[in-house]
Amino acid sequence: MRLLPAAMAAALLLTGCDKILTDRPKETIAAADRKAKAGDYREAVKLYESALDGTAGTAEVHYRLAVIYDEKLKRPVSALHHFQRYIDLAPKGSFADEAKAYSKEAQRKLAGGLGGSGPASQSDLVRLKNENLSLQKQLTEAKQRLSGLSVAAAKRSDETKGPLPPGAKRHAVQSGETLASISQKYYGTRNRAQDILDANHNQLGGKNLIKPGQTLIIP
Repeated sequence: MRLLPAAMAAALLLTGCDKILTDRPKETIAAADRKAKAGDYREAVKLYESALDGTAGTAEVHYRLAVIYDEKLKRPVSALHHFQRYIDLAPKGSFADEAKAYSKEAQRKLAGGLGGSGPASQSDLVRLKNENLSLQKQLTEAKQRLSGLSVAAAKRSDETKGPLPPGAKRHAVQSGETLASISQKYYGTRNRAQDILDANHNQLGGKNLIKPGQTLIIP
């Protein structure tokens, strides 16, 4: 089944995602775009699917997957799944009308026979179920990663904004400063840089790299 002209489908695969995403999904989607442009559609599918997080921010990724499955891999069941996910996440999106039209036609054909060649095969249905399970697993893992990031951010916030230990101070890092220079400023020696690093372990992760604007605890 062909919903879009080949030129339009190719243009869609090469466009940047309009949604605000974190750097990692952006990089993954860009890599998938390059694979799709090079004709490596199976690898592009893997990369696109790894960028999905179950939010409206990656709705367009579902659309790109649907186009590849339909136009390039000839897997209408998988295409239908991703068109439907796009509709669920972006019911008024730029491609909602095309996705709805495809879904309606695909469901009609699947109900009467896949592509007019007989009933939808058991293998197609099993594949769709497995793909759904895989996407659910990816979504769960993405939520767990986000939860872990939130916990880490909360710890850093508590560390720098919570009550200070007796005698401790807060210091706003200035451009050009290092832990050694801050140690010199407060203790008159550069040898207590490690003490400052230890007091800010959650924020700095044990690394002595600091940036202007950070708030450090001076023990």
